[in-house]
Amino acid sequence: MIEVEFQAKVQNGIIVIPEEYQSDLAEVEQVKVTLRKLTKPPFFEDEFTSQLLQNPVPVAGIRHITREEMHER
Repeated sequence: MIEVEFQAKVQNGIIVIPEEYQSDLAEVEQVKVTLRKLTKPPFFEDEFTSQLLQNPVPVAGIRHITREEMHER
């Protein structure tokens, strides 16, 4: 028996198996599935947020401050 753990999306009630496991399961007749419903998705799973973090949108009038400026009192 081989045990594999992964997170998957559910689309229209169907669990979408990640591509890296699909070939391993192609010839399998039966599997045991244990579900753990996530209450909220992990922060970086959101594609939009991930894209914004990698490619920030410049906003006029916003300037970056140094750590020292941030902690001045």
